[in-house]
Amino acid sequence: MTGKATLTVLSRMSLAAAAVLLAGCSGPQAGSGPGWTAQPDASGAVASGAATASPGASGSTPASASGTATEPQAAATASSWKTYSDPAKAVSFDLPQDWIAQSVAPEEGVLPGGLKVEVKKPDGTFVAALRTGLPSSSTDCPDNARHPYTVISSVPFDLAAQGGEGTIPPRMVYRVIQGYRYFGSYGITNLVGGTDGQACELRNVVRGPAGKGDYSFGDLVALKAFSPDEKVAPAMGFDTLAQAAQYVNESSDFANVQRMLMSLKVKN
Repeated sequence: MTGKATLTVLSRMSLAAAAVLLAGCSGPQAGSGPGWTAQPDASGAVASGAATASPGASGSTPASASGTATEPQAAATASSWKTYSDPAKAVSFDLPQDWIAQSVAPEEGVLPGGLKVEVKKPDGTFVAALRTGLPSSSTDCPDNARHPYTVISSVPFDLAAQGGEGTIPPRMVYRVIQGYRYFGSYGITNLVGGTDGQACELRNVVRGPAGKGDYSFGDLVALKAFSPDEKVAPAMGFDTLAQAAQYVNESSDFANVQRMLMSLKVKN
């Protein structure tokens, strides 16, 4: 690539990053919403998913956020869906007909009444976990432990629940943090990832109302830059940001996960 071409790519990335950062601070505005993928399910209803960041971002150039909403992308979703609800009807969400949702014992430290529901594919592959009653937490993030992160996709949605003190409206996000590789994770959140495009970890957490605890729905509660000797799964590892954007734009699995996470309803 020539020097002129390189400057052109970097300039486009900077403009895209600025657009996403401004959108994250001010929230969605009329006429500027994201593009959507849409496929009819078996009942004729429309399944929605977000068109995501442009996959043209350079894998070698750190960025705090990348890409803006584009035209609707072609992405298949499952043809048949079902709804999971816990026995107390505290939470519900839609999932593909052949996926399995199972209530399991929550981790130690959750508030009374806290739930954990794991979603897996028929072959047992883990997809996501819904956790409620999580205690709010904050950790120090020294400058030498911060890593650049990139927002590949960020879609606002109606959570249909009373939220707590978040910093942004609820969003379904796919974010990547840079370590020895680019590590990606999806989830819902109403918290900004970090300042100046850097963070120690990216939390897929929605602040809940006082006394109810926070909740998380995604592959991880928190994404960090893993070291080479750590287990990465269920996070995904990419060699470039373009690979991460390609996964978001083209994977039917991601389209299904996106619809599932955005269907969550929480009864307070």
